[in-house]
Amino acid sequence: MGGSPRLGGENPEHVEMLVAASASLPPIVVHRPTMRVIDGMHRLRAAMLAGRTTIAVRFFDGTEDDAFILAVESNIAHGLPLSSADRRRAAERIVATHGRWSDRMIASVAGISTKTVAEIRRGAGDGVAAVPARIGRDGRVRSVDVSAGRRLAHELIVGDPSLSLRQVARAAGISAETVRDVKHRLLRGEDPVPRKRQGKLAGEAEGRSAGSVAGWREVKPPPAIVMARLKADPALRLNESGRDLLRLLNIHMVRSEDWNRIIDSVPPHSTESIAELARFCADKWSEIAARIAEKGVG
Repeated sequence: MGGSPRLGGENPEHVEMLVAASASLPPIVVHRPTMRVIDGMHRLRAAMLAGRTTIAVRFFDGTEDDAFILAVESNIAHGLPLSSADRRRAAERIVATHGRWSDRMIASVAGISTKTVAEIRRGAGDGVAAVPARIGRDGRVRSVDVSAGRRLAHELIVGDPSLSLRQVARAAGISAETVRDVKHRLLRGEDPVPRKRQGKLAGEAEGRSAGSVAGWREVKPPPAIVMARLKADPALRLNESGRDLLRLLNIHMVRSEDWNRIIDSVPPHSTESIAELARFCADKWSEIAARIAEKGVG
């Protein structure tokens, strides 16, 4: 698969405009494993046309599929806008490679409507359309048919009425509002699944175990994509504490081979000290993770 979301390639007029502007441009983004330009092909062409022999680069170490998503997001966010055809084709590819993502999440990446994404998904074949749970923009996994989630929420509420809406929602893979509706139905003595949802999938939903629902809940976007989204979040990058957190997280986004190189460079007389410090840092990050997780529990 190609790495650019632009079906027509680079725009010569835009390249010439960048050359004429002669302004300082941000670094291009390159996929390190393939050395393919993810974002900044126009800037690279402009630099070559201007006779420059070097250009600032930021490397991305994820998969080619994730690199394509970053390319789409980058071109949607700035620079020469993608055409409608480019954005639709990008959505088609993302539906094929990231079928577990929700329609709304894919739409936000590709810059098209959720209705268009749903249409693309319907035409993509049974394998893509039949995914039982999808990852939303908030990183949470929710069932396409929430019948199983509603029944699991019902069991959780009956088993421990003290659980909050958010706790039940996370365990059952459904929204807090859906849990609220299940609670109200429980109080009224009604079935947790509304009659209109009890269609042909009801039997499959009832037979799905809590373990299988939990299994879907474990699916998460790749760390590199999560990191890229966090870096673009104004709530983090526009304040000093947020930028400090992003820098700390980014330091740990190191490839396995780079960690191996770092470990191999540790001198024998320092192994015990460095191992102890590494364990201290791991414990500290575990404590931080627990405290942050507590903030999301209502």
